[in-house]
Amino acid sequence: MTAVQLSAPRSVPDIRAGDALADILVSCLREERVALGNKTILAIAQKIVSKAEGRLVPLAGVIPGERARALAKKLNKDPRKVELILSESREIIRLREPVEEGGEGLIISRHRRGYICANAGIDESNVGEDESVLLLPEDSDSSARQLRARILALTGCAPGIVITDTFGRPWRNGLVNVAIGLAGVPAVMDLCGQSDAWGRPLRVTKPALADELAAASGLLMGKNAKTPVIVFEGIDWRDSESDSGDLIRAANEDLFL
Repeated sequence: MTAVQLSAPRSVPDIRAGDALADILVSCLREERVALGNKTILAIAQKIVSKAEGRLVPLAGVIPGERARALAKKLNKDPRKVELILSESREIIRLREPVEEGGEGLIISRHRRGYICANAGIDESNVGEDESVLLLPEDSDSSARQLRARILALTGCAPGIVITDTFGRPWRNGLVNVAIGLAGVPAVMDLCGQSDAWGRPLRVTKPALADELAAASGLLMGKNAKTPVIVFEGIDWRDSESDSGDLIRAANEDLFL
């Protein structure tokens, strides 16, 4: 029998700007007697990474430009939020006007880091302060590498790190966690050249391991559970230098845009 174990430490406190996130996580894991190893993987919610890195932005200090004001009027959105979306995006992919009276429209954009998501990944839920929004980390892969390096320094172990965020998906309802930052964990497992269970050669099979882990973490992470770190044991993986950019399909292969 093959088994994978997921656990959700419950002692992670509310994180604030400037907190030593890796030190806090190691302390919490020790408190709950969760042992780390070089084959452990930690899935970490983007929110606590962004908070520690000071990515919480008070809207009072945001001055919307002309384009932001025009889009805000069209979409019934706060022009200050639209200004932040524009500043965090490479380009706007799609706009959806409000579908009901008094509702807000939607902006689908390509984030500076290449992710295509709603509102450039800017979030208002669980940020802990009114009239403020939380931006994605400046560089989630760098954040993951720094967390891993610090955990190694503190424990002697280098677990894999997957930083997750919640995205919608083309053609499917609902939201799932996806990987937006990696350290050690392969983004994609290339199984081409191996055989399936009946001996047939695999030609195009490349599971997105990092996204599979991120999606699984959502089973325990939740929106109101205050469990922003999920510990995985039993995953068969090899250390890799890949990053979250390896999960983004090249423009010349994208059939949906």
